[in-house]
Amino acid sequence: MAWGQPVADRSRKDVVSSFTIIKGALVSESYAAFRQWDFTADRRTNIARLKDQNVFGARSANWLRDLGWVLNRRFEPNVRDRPLVRMAQCGVDLAVWRPALLWHMTRDEFLVRDFLINWLEPSFSEGVFRVRVDDVYPYLAAIAERGLTQDGKPWSEQTLKRVASGLLGIAAELGLLKGSAVREFGHHHLPDEGFLYVLHAIADTERNGDEVIRSPEWQMYLYNPATVEQELLRLHQFRKLHYERAGSIVALSLPCESAAAYAEKLCA
Repeated sequence: MAWGQPVADRSRKDVVSSFTIIKGALVSESYAAFRQWDFTADRRTNIARLKDQNVFGARSANWLRDLGWVLNRRFEPNVRDRPLVRMAQCGVDLAVWRPALLWHMTRDEFLVRDFLINWLEPSFSEGVFRVRVDDVYPYLAAIAERGLTQDGKPWSEQTLKRVASGLLGIAAELGLLKGSAVREFGHHHLPDEGFLYVLHAIADTERNGDEVIRSPEWQMYLYNPATVEQELLRLHQFRKLHYERAGSIVALSLPCESAAAYAEKLCA
């Protein structure tokens, strides 16, 4: 398994989809779909109903078909991604829901996760201000070396361009970049509830507080360990969690026992 890759469907392990990336993050469309999700029905039944009702506001039959395909490929709403669905159903603000969406979609979107951690965040840390589609080409040319494989066959030049544009577009949709033709880094700060959701999600899999702080998953949000620690200290002061450090020993107590429990707390 590639370094840091989340566990996923073994039939698609390490396989990235150019189609889903080109379609984008689909923030508002996913939110609208999950607002209407029925946990008593399976994924196929839900998506068929949502398409019939066109809860997305799609303007064409082709776009409606594509939205259904991406939802089916990207999420497991009744199981793995249930907390994300619950937050949408409870009307959690999009500014809070968006970081959670990024977390959940990258459990399957391996290339998006790898791009954010290993290309976008390092560019940000190095002080790069503007990024263009052409800048992403060398990264995409080397994805096989990162343990990722393309969907079916090598991508054409046109597909590479669309995937590069799609990756930058997803970053912009999720608030990591601004602009259109030329993307720029701006001030990026997670809302407290969004930060706490991601914190709980990382803590679900890491063994101790120091590993939570140093998790590479934070790089998806353009956060480094120092930034995470600053946020923990601030939230500790506001009594939203408990955080203490003595050398390499970290004491971290979170409001809830899991990300799922925290999602329910936001719904209360």
